Order: sequence, then C-alpha cells, then structure tokens
Amino acid sequence: MKKCFITIGLFFMSLPLATPCFSAEPIKIGALYSLTGGMSSIDTPSLRGAELAVKIINKNGGLLDGRMIELISVDAKTDQKAAAIGAKKLLSNGVIAGIGHSDPSFVLPSAPLFQKKGIPFVTSGATLPTLPMMIGDCLFMVPFGDDDQSFAIADYSFKSLGVKNVAIWTDNSMDFTKTLSKFYKQRMTELGAKIVLEDFFMMGDKDFSAQIARLKNVSPQPDAVFISSIPNEAGLTTKQLRENGLTLPIVSGDGFDTELIVTVPGKELANDVYFSTHTYRADPRPEVIQFIADYEKEYGVPPENAFAPLGYDAIALIADAITRAGSATPKALKESLAKTMGFKAVTGEISYTRPSRVPVKGVSIISVKKGEYNVEEIWFPTTK
Repeated sequence: MKKCFITIGLFFMSLPLATPCFSAEPIKIGALYSLTGGMSSIDTPSLRGAELAVKIINKNGGLLDGRMIELISVDAKTDQKAAAIGAKKLLSNGVIAGIGHSDPSFVLPSAPLFQKKGIPFVTSGATLPTLPMMIGDCLFMVPFGDDDQSFAIADYSFKSLGVKNVAIWTDNSMDFTKTLSKFYKQRMTELGAKIVLEDFFMMGDKDFSAQIARLKNVSPQPDAVFISSIPNEAGLTTKQLRENGLTLPIVSGDGFDTELIVTVPGKELANDVYFSTHTYRADPRPEVIQFIADYEKEYGVPPENAFAPLGYDAIALIADAITRAGSATPKALKESLAKTMGFKAVTGEISYTRPSRVPVKGVSIISVKKGEYNVEEIWFPTTK
C-alpha cells in the first residue's frame, strides 16, 4: 500500500506520520453551539476553533487510515429546546461524537440524548463540575469546573484586590451563573469576607437601574461587585454601573471572557474589571503559540476569547483518543477518552484523574483596564 508521509503541527504530534492515499468513510462529529442569541459571542469563536482543528487534521492526512473528519454544525440558538432538537438531528446523521455548548443549561437537554445511544459528548465550555456525574460516562469536559474558577477569582478578590465587603449579582435563570455565585460566596465567606448584598436579574434583562440603586444604598458599601452572568449581560452591567458613577472593581468568571465588556461600554468605561477564565492568554507554551498563529492565519483576527481554543481542544482531544484507540467507534472512543492522561491542550493539560472526571487545570485571572486585557496571575487548584 502506498504511504503518504505528512508533517504534523505541534499540537497533533501524537497522530500517525503515515497514512494511506485513498478516500475512506469520513468520521462524523457533531457540533452544537449557540451561534445566535446571548451565548453567540463565545460560542461562535468555539465553533471557529473546532473548525480550525478539523481543517488542520484533515490537511495533515486525517485519522487512522486516512479518514477525514466531517464536522456537522447545528445552531442551538441559546435555547434549550433548540439544543435538544439539534442533538437529535446530529444523532440521526450518524455522528460518532458530539462537541459543544459553553453553558450547562444547554448541555443538560442535549448530552443525555448522546448518553442514551452510548455516543461520547465533549463539552468545550460548560463548567458545572457535576455534569459528568449527572449525564453519565459518555460526558467529558474540556474546561475546569465552576468551583475551581470561582475559588480562583475569590482568592484574587480577597488577597490581591483587598475585598472585605462584597456584593453579589446573579443571573437567576442559568445553572452556570447560579453555581458560580454559590462557590464564590462559599470561598469569600471562608476567607472572612462579608457578603453585604445579594441581588438577581434574568437573562435578557436590559435595565439594571434597580440593582444599581440597591447597590448604592447598601451599608457598608462593598469593595467590589461580583457579577455572575453570560456575555450579553456582562457588557450591559459593566456599562450601566460605570455610567452611574460606580467605580468599584467588577469581578466575575468566564462569562465575562467576551469582547462585549469592552465594546458595549467603550474602552474608557471598561475599567477595573477582573475575571477568571481558561489559561491561554500570554502563555508561552508551544501549543498556544501555534494555535494563535494558525487562528490568525485562518480568520484574519486573533482568537476573540478563551472559548476559541476550547473548541479547538475539544476536537483535538477526540482526535487524540481515536488515534490511541485505533478506532472511531463510539464505544472505543469513550473508553479511550476516559483514559486520557497528560494531553497537552491549548488551554492546559487534560487528565481525567478525579472521580468527577473534571480535569485539573490552571485558571487565568484577567484584568481589563481602559479596555486593555492583561493576565494578572495563573491560579492552580490544591486538590488533584
């Protein structure tokens, strides 16, 4: 059999260097991302990252005996019903795995349909740490858990920003946002901080004047406000707080890892914002450098946020597992994914060593000052 020798990029060095030169049945992978609605500013970069990974793998000869990856994408529309319908559509198309979603509210209606058929689903961005236990042995997480990212931003709030009194605003319509606030409150209380105000809003809210009025009137005045939201409300809350003369630090999790916190309020008002997110900005690892170069070459812009490399990592993780298994059947893929150890993803090394099957990864603390993003520190969990 004639062999085609290929050069593999840094990120896919584990793939075979020789593949046959014939067309074979493609390996179908489904992608469920919200390309419209409130999640679109983080889900669109995730899909672009996934598409980039597929393009690189296929250009380098595909997987196994020259099989190309076919990525089938469905818009989940930031809607639970659309996510479930999308999952059914993908499963009817013969996918051997699914990827996607950046919030558990959309994983929960879709991933169980994959679980029922024994087909792996890799969430690239949903961070609820109980998701694998809730869904079953076919669910795998690329990101860290909300407990880790909440603890990271809480530690930074208390130790680096000197926050002793804090207000907490929570989007009460999302599992992700409620969980993030719960763990942030837990850690801040353990550290000795006082929660002086808890307030709530809903996804899609446009006017935060009532919450701002309560924030201005609370006593003692908070040293910071923790806002647990998805991207759309991240930009709006930042804009309205600053327009109302409130200059206290705004802290959050990876829902704030969106260009909207700068583009909505403008650079002058996008100031003293801090959030925890997935490690990749200002990281000198070769995987990161190669990814950024490839992304800019493909799309003409730098990666918009950390969700772009998370989508990339989801495909790369599956490709690695297929290669190790020597098979692209769902059963073999699931078993191989479960044995993942030391996989060098763009957003940090992935090993499934915890009983929860949530990877132990570093958490970046990002500051935004006058519209400029900076990495302040990398936080690591103490439990493995």
